[in-house]
Order: sequence, then structure tokens, then C-alpha cells
Amino acid sequence: MIKHGERLFGVDQRLQAVVRAAAQLVPNDVLVIEGVRTLDRQKQLYAQGRTAPGAICTWTLQSKHIGGLAVDVALLEADGSIDWKATANFDRLAEAMFTASRQVGVRLRWGADWDQDGNPRERGETDSPHFELA
Repeated sequence: MIKHGERLFGVDQRLQAVVRAAAQLVPNDVLVIEGVRTLDRQKQLYAQGRTAPGAICTWTLQSKHIGGLAVDVALLEADGSIDWKATANFDRLAEAMFTASRQVGVRLRWGADWDQDGNPRERGETDSPHFELA
């Protein structure tokens, strides 16, 4: 099941189809954290850890979220929380997302494997919830 599916509004239809198909392939509920962002929201996130409080959470002002070509998703625990340290959960969801992307016929790029070499997080890639159309 998808939680906060309304956050997919404005996201490219193909990517929406991937998220919906992936949610059928995992036992946990899938939370849509964020879909489309405004440029103002992206600027706000970019400022975080630089000129605003908090940890750096983005490295670009030109996110694919702005054009609806990216989505952030996570598996929910039984209590409805996200275990941000459970990389196995993000890996499981990534496997489902890539399986679904092949079914839909689109290519994805994952924030935990920016260089797309099949070795997640080997270069400090930390954006495990992020998937975008490649």
C-alpha cells in the first residue's frame, strides 16, 4: 500500500506507475516522502546546512523534483516510522523500484548509486529514498 499517494500529484506518469508497481512488490507500506518541488522549496533545502540550520540534504538547485521527474520514497516499519539507518530496507525498495521500472519500460537512477555502477553507497552516496527518471 502507498501512504501519502497524493504527493505523487504532478510527478511524471511513468514514475508514478513505477512507484505504484513497486509498492505491490514489497511487504511493507511505501511512504511517498516528496514528489514535485517548487524552486523555492529546492532553494530552501539547498540552504539547509549552508546558510540555514540543519544538515546538508541536497547538492543542487536543479533537482529533477522541480520538473516532476523524481520522487523520494521509503518503506514504513510496522509502527509507521522510517528506519533511516536500515539500508537493507532501502535496498529492498530499490530492488522493487528497478523491477517495476523494467515492467513500465523506463530507466531509473537511484540516489544511493548516482554513478549507476550497481554498488550502492560506495562513494558516500546517501540519498537512498531518491529515484529519478534516467
